[in-house]
Amino acid sequence: MLATLTIHLRIPLCASLKEKRGRIKPLMARLHREFNVSVAEMDLHDRWDEAILLCAMAGNDRAFLQSALQTVAKWVEANWPDGDVWDTRIETV
Repeated sequence: MLATLTIHLRIPLCASLKEKRGRIKPLMARLHREFNVSVAEMDLHDRWDEAILLCAMAGNDRAFLQSALQTVAKWVEANWPDGDVWDTRIETV
């Protein structure tokens, strides 16, 4: 079973794509390290002030996967100082 978390981020006062990458790369690395999820920037590559990240986990317990990804979403909302979380969505396949 696979579960994904889509996170739509707003990155205010970002002046270039290089600056955007500099702000989201540490977040992606921390999510991978702290929560053992795979993380990738999935959309809005050409927008300076927005990003869509996708976190994925595999396992055999749907409830555990959803709970783990809810924890990730709450952590990002509470601990990422470089921007705002506009939307999160968890899907299980």
